[in-house]
Amino acid sequence: MDSPAGLDLVHSFLVVADELNFRRSAERLNVDQSALTRRIQRLEQAVGFRLLERTTREVTLTAGGRRFYEENVGLLQRYTASVATARAISEGRAGTVRVAYMAFAATELMPRAVARFGQIHPQIEVKLTYTRTQGQKLALASDEIDVGYMIGPFIHSEYHSVQLALDQLYLVGPRNHPLMRRAAVRLADLAGADLILGDMVEWGEFRWRLADLFHSNGIPMQVSVEASNTLALIGLVAAGLGLTIYPESLIGFLGRNVEVRPIQHPDFRSETVLVWKRTNRSGPTRRFIEVATNLQPRV
Repeated sequence: MDSPAGLDLVHSFLVVADELNFRRSAERLNVDQSALTRRIQRLEQAVGFRLLERTTREVTLTAGGRRFYEENVGLLQRYTASVATARAISEGRAGTVRVAYMAFAATELMPRAVARFGQIHPQIEVKLTYTRTQGQKLALASDEIDVGYMIGPFIHSEYHSVQLALDQLYLVGPRNHPLMRRAAVRLADLAGADLILGDMVEWGEFRWRLADLFHSNGIPMQVSVEASNTLALIGLVAAGLGLTIYPESLIGFLGRNVEVRPIQHPDFRSETVLVWKRTNRSGPTRRFIEVATNLQPRV
């Protein structure tokens, strides 16, 4: 396939087709008329047909020249736009950032960051994926996502990790439960309590953290019912089948049929971290991290 005529030649023709006057066209292009004439001749040789009819009195488009003009009149605008878009991508001002999040970041941390990021960087698309913490680690390793909101801590030499929140853990129970009559709950009060927790498939990381906390304080953790989502968990608690444990970031979304009490223990906290690969230096990723890590926490 032959190479198409150069963009400068097409640009020159489009200007002449607009002006239908070589003097004015040469002035617009900042070249002399003889140079412009040679450009048009080279373009006609390249395309293989006459584009213009020129006399001493007027310049007109041939039938082929008119069609060529109509097909290419937007060429320079598209070219200019493509250069601007490519430059924005190369400078990190456009493109895509892939963000994964788990339930504890879904109510405030992630939405606030995405909203703010969209205001500052409207040319960068954010692709969101709900993924449990362990799934995020695998997705980061295989470069399927750029940034992950996950349960921390996460310490690994190949990744950066920034703590975004350290939520107090709350006991959630039905309104008539004896523990809900107290202003706060001690960890010892949970010995032997029937707990309703998320299943290991979706809530594995949180379950492991809770198990460690209970075990390190010599309290048995008794899980009587498992559920896979937050609505089911709260429904089961509200029905009086047991108690559950939630981070502070979620307690505002629990509804009216349950009550919450803080668990009085300095270690009963849930950490949310933002994690990304050290080798990921893409502009969109760096800009999202900057926004997400600089948001002021709500009070």
